[in-house]
Amino acid sequence: MTLILRKNGHMKEAEAVPYARVNYIYKKERIKVMGERVRFECGTASEYISADELMGIREQVLSARETLVSGSGLGNDFLGWINLPVDYDKEEFARIKKAAARIREDSEVFIAIGIGGSYLGAQAANTFLKGVFYNNQPKEVRKGPEVYFCGNSISSTYLQELLDLVGDRDFSINVISKSGTTTEPAIAFRVFKEKLIAKYGREEAAKRIYATTDKARGALKTLADAEGYEEFVVPDNVGGRFSVLTAVGLLPIAVTGADIDELMEGAAQMREIALSAAFEDNDPLLYAAARNILLRKGKEVEILGNYEPRLHYIGEWWKQLQGESEGKDKKGIFPAAVDLTTDLHSMGQYIQDGRRFLMETIMNVESQTYEIVMKKEASDLDGLNYLDGKTMDFANKCAMNGTLLAHSDGDVPNLRINIPRMDERSLGQLFYFFEFECGVSGYMLGVNPFNQPGVESYKKNMFALLGKPGYEAQHDELMKRL
Repeated sequence: MTLILRKNGHMKEAEAVPYARVNYIYKKERIKVMGERVRFECGTASEYISADELMGIREQVLSARETLVSGSGLGNDFLGWINLPVDYDKEEFARIKKAAARIREDSEVFIAIGIGGSYLGAQAANTFLKGVFYNNQPKEVRKGPEVYFCGNSISSTYLQELLDLVGDRDFSINVISKSGTTTEPAIAFRVFKEKLIAKYGREEAAKRIYATTDKARGALKTLADAEGYEEFVVPDNVGGRFSVLTAVGLLPIAVTGADIDELMEGAAQMREIALSAAFEDNDPLLYAAARNILLRKGKEVEILGNYEPRLHYIGEWWKQLQGESEGKDKKGIFPAAVDLTTDLHSMGQYIQDGRRFLMETIMNVESQTYEIVMKKEASDLDGLNYLDGKTMDFANKCAMNGTLLAHSDGDVPNLRINIPRMDERSLGQLFYFFEFECGVSGYMLGVNPFNQPGVESYKKNMFALLGKPGYEAQHDELMKRL
């Protein structure tokens, strides 16, 4: 089969994707504007959710939004992300862009050190915007350093392999930690700081270390001040999993050459919708309403699916956002993620025929960066000549629509999030869409969406087993249990 590559979607051969049984919720006459912005639609879940149910939950959703926006709810000291797209430190933003430009000039490799919200957003953005194979491209194509993430595990194998990969090449690091004492990134920072000093000497190494940390206190702040690292701020009122649009995410994103102005503009657009649009036209609120209605009908697990490998880490970022925000007080929707069509050959059987506590949300990219047109071959041994003249994206959309109908027939309602294209503006909208929905949904569940008390349990046990001073009693007790 001969494949013809086209870029940026300029193709006469493009075909319309069938939309059988796919309707908007609440206002079915709502007009679909392709490519305008990130949009939510109910998909086949419209068969599970009636207009009356939406009207019934409407006031609860609006009340939760008011609690969020007014700052009258639990965790209200971590709401800085709400206005962040329009109210951020412009001077620091300019410094981020200057630092990114400098790193692109003087470094072949850039290492971002952080865990959880201190890396997942940037990893998601870089893969979404620059592709799965960004680091494998020649430098003249990348026009920037290879970007790697560490400090998100305590694996000596992973860290040594990354050290070997960097080798003797020029590199810089961005250590991201509000306290500077979180175990995983602190260990990785020690290792890479030692490598920098050995290569460049202490003074020059300090010029290649960028610290994103607390503005006033903490171990990393103290060290950065003493050594002269360039510093960026983790805002006091923005929790880690909501921090991708702060310096936490923006520096590693900007290093790839991504347009962070467009990213922020996209987030600002979705913020305006979230804060101002009526319920029936408010995509984050409709998503919050739909998933909470389905939860009350026994759909306790939400699967976030994608049909584009570039979206894989969006799913990973989303799992932390939803799981850490909602999963407390024995409540919450369990977040899972799948890559499709890949996982249809592994998880597909369970989704179709397993326990019926699932709902599925699909992220659909409407316009492709590249398109491949399939052509006939003289010998049709693989039986694919019937696809002559059709694009791979057309085939992918048919697989997506066929799957959502099959899963719906198997009692798995499908929600849908349409993403105009894989660019900065769309990504900014998508980040804010999920963040706002998450805050609203958390308040609807009656939990504090902005704390994470359960995370501290493993840390206390780990410190005790490591022999950290002050944990001696817990150490002996835990050793008896192991």
